[in-house]
Amino acid sequence: MTHDHDLVLRPTPAQTEAALNPPPGRTGGDLVVETLAGLGATTVFGLPGQHALGMFDALRRSDLRYLGLRVENNAGFAADAYGRITGEAAPLLLSTGPGALTSLAALQEAAAASAPVLAISSQVPTAGLGGGRRGYLHELPDQAASFRGVVKSVHTVRTQSQIPSAIEAAWTSALTAPHGPVWVEIPQDVLLAETAIPVVTGGDAFPEELPPRPELTAVAADLLSKAARPAIIAGGGVVRADASGKLRQLAELIRAPVVTTPGGKGAFPWTHPLSLQSWIEDRHTTDFLEDADVLLVVGSGLGELSSNYHTFKPRGRVVQIEADLGKLESNHPALGIHADARLALQALLETVSERQDPGAEERVREVLAKVADRIAAQELTLEQDVLASVRRALPASSPSFWDMTILAYWAWSAFDAKGPNHMHSAQGAGGLGYAFPAALGAAAADPTRPVLAVSGDGGALYSIAELATARQYDLNVTWLIVDDGGYGILREYMNDAFGEATATELTRPDYVALAESFGVPGVRTTPETLEQDLAKALAAPGPSVVLLPAVLRMFAPTHLG
Repeated sequence: MTHDHDLVLRPTPAQTEAALNPPPGRTGGDLVVETLAGLGATTVFGLPGQHALGMFDALRRSDLRYLGLRVENNAGFAADAYGRITGEAAPLLLSTGPGALTSLAALQEAAAASAPVLAISSQVPTAGLGGGRRGYLHELPDQAASFRGVVKSVHTVRTQSQIPSAIEAAWTSALTAPHGPVWVEIPQDVLLAETAIPVVTGGDAFPEELPPRPELTAVAADLLSKAARPAIIAGGGVVRADASGKLRQLAELIRAPVVTTPGGKGAFPWTHPLSLQSWIEDRHTTDFLEDADVLLVVGSGLGELSSNYHTFKPRGRVVQIEADLGKLESNHPALGIHADARLALQALLETVSERQDPGAEERVREVLAKVADRIAAQELTLEQDVLASVRRALPASSPSFWDMTILAYWAWSAFDAKGPNHMHSAQGAGGLGYAFPAALGAAAADPTRPVLAVSGDGGALYSIAELATARQYDLNVTWLIVDDGGYGILREYMNDAFGEATATELTRPDYVALAESFGVPGVRTTPETLEQDLAKALAAPGPSVVLLPAVLRMFAPTHLG
């Protein structure tokens, strides 16, 4: 009897010949790039450094496309976006010590957003490992310790023979639900030494699926079928699992209104009669969700933003589908189903009974009308007009990337993403500087459509160096910079809390002139001409900058009183 695990893939004659007679001049770095190519990688991001030169030299002998950014953190953001757009693990090549550590904020965002990033860093030479103070450049007592609390898994290499298996294991980890960043480190001397190890000609990294337990989905289906007032919260897990179609089928089948979290933007059609859109930071929406007798939460941990800053107190039964075991029932007791959103929704579709609820759509209209009235009473016409201009200017199929800036906070609630996986922001970890380098990564993933990045002037200064990257690779990204002379949201927070703002005002450059100094076209616009100027910039090939001098305000929160 032959079992599946007894089967061995036999090499082809060409593979045998390559193994017996590997080409001369290969190093440990070649094993890295060969393994990545064998696993299906086509594009790598990064920044060279002294200890990592073995990897970068090997790129010269490979077919991998390299995109080099100017700051390691920005390279991490670009890889993050590439992973979000393609669903593939995005390789990120880094050097030891300062280079590696500079990527930490980007890897934290990738972890929070479940973006598959495969970070491969060099290490000091093998002789310097073990925690002793040998005085090597970039030396840390335990470099991997800095990453263990951030990434999904850490993979340490000490010999060349370990390289293919370590990278393959990391690749599998990055792409196993929930997706996330992983870390591999390889000493400098291992990367530089010549190798007699055969050419890596293939990879076998198939992430295991995460199906739901059938007894749990049976209970969930029964609850939803018999519910009087079901509702659904759709989070980023729906987008990452490519499950928006199944979510729509289920919502229509059980007549359940759906609200999406900031991370779940586009998971449900914005104008659908059952769509509560994304107004999850609104007390009217919170009240509606609290009143649901069965609340289905898919792909969300119900964290700070998704719970209206932890003011959400459900009174009904909660069913939570979540691939990240640590998020399951972390904020509210629930029927917790540890599963990939797509597989769990499919199981529910196969077992749930159709509900009749002719009043569901009217209840949705009532909530949205209350939200609209609340916003209208605050005299925020400028902000709404600016956001509407962006939406009209941006092609429906184009992705957008948003920094932590006031216009982005508006977009979390009020922007129609026009589809799943179209709108991304740094709301997972909340760091500045995400939008522009992430947009560059998205443009590298799909050069057929323009990409929009949106930053404030404070966030823009984090990633201004990447104008050089945009120009060097001629990436099709338009960067909208809303210049309000400082850290606008922090200014609001401090004025509200203390009556006066401190450390929020910025001296900043002429962004149009600065862009043009990089060879990137720039235009200064106004709220009245924004739509026309932004549409023109997006329609032109290559990178561009649109500067909007404007002081925007946030709508009043509903979680404070």
